[in-house]
Amino acid sequence: MSYQDTIKKLEQAALHPAKTVTEQIKETRKDAFGCFPIYTPEEIIYAAGLLPIGMWGGKTELKLADRYLQSFCCSIMRSNIEYGMKGTYNMLKGIILPTFCDTLKCICENWKVAVPQVPIVPIVYPQNRNIDAGFTYIVEELQRVKGELEKRIGKVISSDDLEAAWELYEEYRKTMREFTDVAAEYPHIIGAKTRHLIIKAGYFMDKKAYTRDIRDIIAGLNAEEKKPFAGNRVVATGLLAEPVELLDIFEENQVAFAADDLAQESRQFRTPGRSQGSFFEKMAGRICDQKGDTFLYEEEKTRGQMLIDLVREKKADAVVIFMMKFCDPEEFDYPIYKKELEAAGIPMLYLEIDQQIDSFEQIRTRVQSFTEMLI
Repeated sequence: MSYQDTIKKLEQAALHPAKTVTEQIKETRKDAFGCFPIYTPEEIIYAAGLLPIGMWGGKTELKLADRYLQSFCCSIMRSNIEYGMKGTYNMLKGIILPTFCDTLKCICENWKVAVPQVPIVPIVYPQNRNIDAGFTYIVEELQRVKGELEKRIGKVISSDDLEAAWELYEEYRKTMREFTDVAAEYPHIIGAKTRHLIIKAGYFMDKKAYTRDIRDIIAGLNAEEKKPFAGNRVVATGLLAEPVELLDIFEENQVAFAADDLAQESRQFRTPGRSQGSFFEKMAGRICDQKGDTFLYEEEKTRGQMLIDLVREKKADAVVIFMMKFCDPEEFDYPIYKKELEAAGIPMLYLEIDQQIDSFEQIRTRVQSFTEMLI
């Protein structure tokens, strides 16, 4: 299979998640376990012999979710409740849900009533994660989650399986960091939409096979000739860049992603793990070492400078903010890094998005106008 065929395979995997998960369950002979956004401890799920599946919502008609979530909750969470109540997630043996925001805290209890057929394991990360007590708490919380999973599957998760899962996921994260760097050099092959779908496919596949596919793509790209790119290169930031039709607009206007600070994408793998400590200490260390994320408390607010550094490092032309409607944590951060980007003279395009958007003409006009301003 050529690397272009691998790209097409991953694009289809991301566009048809239910089909992909069903095929993966059959192929791996593993039960699937759901992972609500963000920073679900997938390594523990994998070590348990389960298949971790990302739950990032999607485009669907919202009818049932209104019984439990108000209209001012973000569309990812409303979609997840809708899918759960419709039975889409019945293929899952359970879910793990981190409670980062007010909506997630509500879902933690509502899920038990709305979707009783899919058991839930909550996890709480501390805000003060960079003090000794915060680190210790994360370690103990991860150990509790392991114990909950062991009850669900009826067996003990061995230390060897945990370490093997850690090594696999560290290799996956390293490979993804390499992929995003290499993809940025080939915008004529890896456009904004293709880049997104390749990354998203990893949420629905066994990480071992998926990482092999990404290595094949990297090797294929490195064998290609680099060509000049006449369009604009941007750094994307926000929760996610969906619906996928949004990215068609960027490709139409020759706007490529030089890098991203998206919760669904690079935030998942940009921080390498620590080499010292037990499995749980290394897991906790990744949470403590994560910087510039609105969902993880930072008194010093490093996100603005991080975006500035990314723009300069990648020689990008601008920053595009994908602001998920009703995502309070992301909205709270925006005024802070907006000032910093303005002071650095970096152009910005602010797009308010929702997974249930059905008309894209206004966004198309704004992207077209923005690219004309960058000329």
